[in-house]
Amino acid sequence: MNLYYKIFKPKKYIMPSGREVYEYPGFTLPIIIVLILFTMVSVKITGFSLNILVKNTHKLFTILSPMFRPNFSYFSSVVEPLLDTIKMSFLGSFLGAVVSVPFAFLAAHNMVKNNIINWIVKLLFSVLRTIPTLVSALIATYVFGLGAFAGTVAIFIFSFSYVGKLTYEQIETVNMGAFEAMISMGFTRTMAFFKSIVPEILPSYLSTALYNFEGNVRYAAILGYVGAGGLGLLINENINWRDYNRVGMILLTLLVTVFIIENVSAHFRRKLN
Repeated sequence: MNLYYKIFKPKKYIMPSGREVYEYPGFTLPIIIVLILFTMVSVKITGFSLNILVKNTHKLFTILSPMFRPNFSYFSSVVEPLLDTIKMSFLGSFLGAVVSVPFAFLAAHNMVKNNIINWIVKLLFSVLRTIPTLVSALIATYVFGLGAFAGTVAIFIFSFSYVGKLTYEQIETVNMGAFEAMISMGFTRTMAFFKSIVPEILPSYLSTALYNFEGNVRYAAILGYVGAGGLGLLINENINWRDYNRVGMILLTLLVTVFIIENVSAHFRRKLN
């Protein structure tokens, strides 16, 4: 108790006017101590070893060295899987963003005055967001079979939950003046939503959808590991064969594609904002 009192005891200062001012100690020191303790426990649980990290670093360069010498003759074999990756990313992102709008409407408490409906739809968004895309792709391959369709379904699920959550949050923060005016004029809540709320949230909604699409192009590249089509199949196959020159070509192609998509997407998002 004495140590606790010494650490957290406020300091008293007397101002020239005679007024007493108290300075309370911050929590920086206790937070640092807690972080150090958590770090020590994490190192113990995970078995982290700096010695092993340093000793095995050369293996990383053994893999990276051939990757930086890509096999350009392999490019023709990369084009079709790359197009499959882009197509399933675009279709999944587009459908997910479109389908999320009515559900975002149901989730927004200022649109639907029913707490049960709001809670159910918000719970749906939360549950779907917690499922990793790789896991949903694995489930989709069992349901729909191997191929790009399963990958499209997995991306659709993620896009639906991601865009839907951000959209209903945007809806709940809009100015309700125009919406309430339309309701008083006899519009239904749905019509008033599309006439007044949608134009207000449209720039943010489109920006979110574009950002979601550019991220999905990267995620889709690994879905082939569970048989969901795209570049992941080639990456998995060539890593298993230890053909890192081909892996380097695949990653270089993906890097250039993602760079182009991100810059085009960023251009349109700046225009929207």
